[in-house]
Amino acid sequence: MVHTEIQEKNKKKYYYRAKAIREGKRVKKERIYLGVNLTREELKRKEKDADKKLNVFSVILTKEETEFLEKIKRDFSKEPKENYENRYEAFCSLFTYDSTGIEGNTLTLSETSYLLFEGIVPKSKSLREINETINHKKAFDYILNYKKDLTKEFILEIHKLVIINALRQDLISQIGRYRTIQVFVGRSIPPKPQDVPREMAKLLRWYGTNKKKLHPLVLASYFHTEFERIHPFVDGNGRVGRLLMNFIMHKSHYPMINIPKKRKFKYYQVLQKMHRTGNLGSFVRFLISMLKKERLRF
Repeated sequence: MVHTEIQEKNKKKYYYRAKAIREGKRVKKERIYLGVNLTREELKRKEKDADKKLNVFSVILTKEETEFLEKIKRDFSKEPKENYENRYEAFCSLFTYDSTGIEGNTLTLSETSYLLFEGIVPKSKSLREINETINHKKAFDYILNYKKDLTKEFILEIHKLVIINALRQDLISQIGRYRTIQVFVGRSIPPKPQDVPREMAKLLRWYGTNKKKLHPLVLASYFHTEFERIHPFVDGNGRVGRLLMNFIMHKSHYPMINIPKKRKFKYYQVLQKMHRTGNLGSFVRFLISMLKKERLRF
């Protein structure tokens, strides 16, 4: 259980973030000092940073959810090699259709599949949409064949693969690099461009520290939500972020997760809730619900 403690002394309020840990019959408490006389905004930001240090994400999953995920992993490991190519084509088509569709691409699932695996180009679609679809498959294949771990260079290469030949002419200089201009996402304002390298370095350090401590689904969930908050690129953040989320799942031998474009508003809702409150649980459970409904495992 994590909570904020307030101690008053000499008309000042001192804030601490505390986590209770049960060890047998004893309860141990960990505390982190947040500051004195904090505003609501300062407190919320410092609570979020403290929660990372306290590793509160390690207790997000219930026993039942953990057992469900372990069963999925066991069942997934038994998938026959003989239908690997069939599962690959089906999932690649579906993942590409939905991930690009969330961002506005209008190719149907059939058009996506025929384009990617038969080379049949739909006549009624724009060149940009065609390139977005082909690009996504190239990036998907890249993460499947990549044997190392998450790095800045890896992320930049994925962005390049996702966005090449699908960006406005005046933004070509932004391909394969962290953005150098301010972007806006609805009412949200992501970090300033000069802060993006530092924010992304911080996220990668967090990943390195926690990749062996947290469940892969929790690890992938936090990385994805924080990546989308930072919005490190001028365009393509959603597609790149979902590819990275699935890279983490795949690297840990769990099936990948497809988010249907028909669920995009719920997806946005749980993303925004995490950004607003620091509550990762809603996003984790949204992904679990996707795994429960999906019969295709890849």
